Amino acid sequence: MQLDDRKWTILKAIIKTYLETGEPVGSRTISKFPDLNLSSATIRNEMSDLEDMGLIIQPHTSSGRIPSDAGYRLYVDRLMDEKEAEVSQMKNMMIQRQDKLEMLLKQLVRYLAVNTNYATMITSPQYHRTRLKFIQLSIIDEGQILATVVTEGNVVKNRVIHIQHGLTHDEVLQLNIQLNSRLNGLTIEQINLDTIQKLKQEAGIHSNLISEVLDAVADAISKEEDLEVYTSGATNIFKYPELSSDTDKASGLIEAFEEKKPLLSLLSQNGCDEQEHGIQISIGRELKNENMEDCSVVTASYDLGDGVFGKIGIVGPKRMDYDKVVGILKSVTAQLDETYGRKESPADENGLSSGSKINDRGPEQDE
Repeated sequence: MQLDDRKWTILKAIIKTYLETGEPVGSRTISKFPDLNLSSATIRNEMSDLEDMGLIIQPHTSSGRIPSDAGYRLYVDRLMDEKEAEVSQMKNMMIQRQDKLEMLLKQLVRYLAVNTNYATMITSPQYHRTRLKFIQLSIIDEGQILATVVTEGNVVKNRVIHIQHGLTHDEVLQLNIQLNSRLNGLTIEQINLDTIQKLKQEAGIHSNLISEVLDAVADAISKEEDLEVYTSGATNIFKYPELSSDTDKASGLIEAFEEKKPLLSLLSQNGCDEQEHGIQISIGRELKNENMEDCSVVTASYDLGDGVFGKIGIVGPKRMDYDKVVGILKSVTAQLDETYGRKESPADENGLSSGSKINDRGPEQDE
């Protein structure tokens, strides 16, 4: 059924008011809605048309109107379409943002390798103690639904869930309301047994579905297998005799940069502290890696806000220029924070200022 924008706005106002009050809704009440700039007479004419279309009914003479079953159906169907469109738009926006961030991190890791003459690595963002922002269940077919989970940082995760009992659109809408009212703003640690039990009671015969949705939530918040490590400058190792003279150790270092898993372990063992952007220096045997006993690793954390963090690491000989490396890392992390996160803009004489651009050739000042 096709409605023009004015009729649709009036119908939504009637339904929302009736849901809140349980009383028939009159034209004077509707005329107070901020989205409408219409006289009561005009609204009465539109309401008469909506009644002729079977979308609202007048339960008593001289009373206001209430939604009919057909009105509710149109409202629910359009609401689901609008929510799915919002989620789709959010997904597209986040894909674009993630693509741009990936390009920036790849560019940044090359910049660090060129400007330090050491091997460098950067992780993609990780999400720590992230809070849930939004859940949407959507019907795929009779036996499957799609659970879309959006967390702080606007990270979108999807999971297809197989169901034994088919769901109507009304049941999906009710489940979405229950899930979001109970879970929005919580971290995975805050979703306790009491919350889960209440959700399952409210879900009735679909209680098993709640467990699947909570698994999808936990997966979205804590999943780590999507973590990427971008590297550059591995061949810089051969510029330093103490790292290249032992062929086996040199091969082990190169292999670590190719496989990247050892680098993840290396970055995770260096904790993240908020002071000095979490800059830490590990020397020789402190790295607990036989192939890296002649190396030092300097790591720093970057903060993109909303509980989203990443790590940067620079690998070189124990005689690396620590002052230069720490200065560059402080400047780079400050610039990332300013652009994406905490809006700090300290300049540092050893590296990039807030007005610098990162490229493969080094810092380039804005004109």
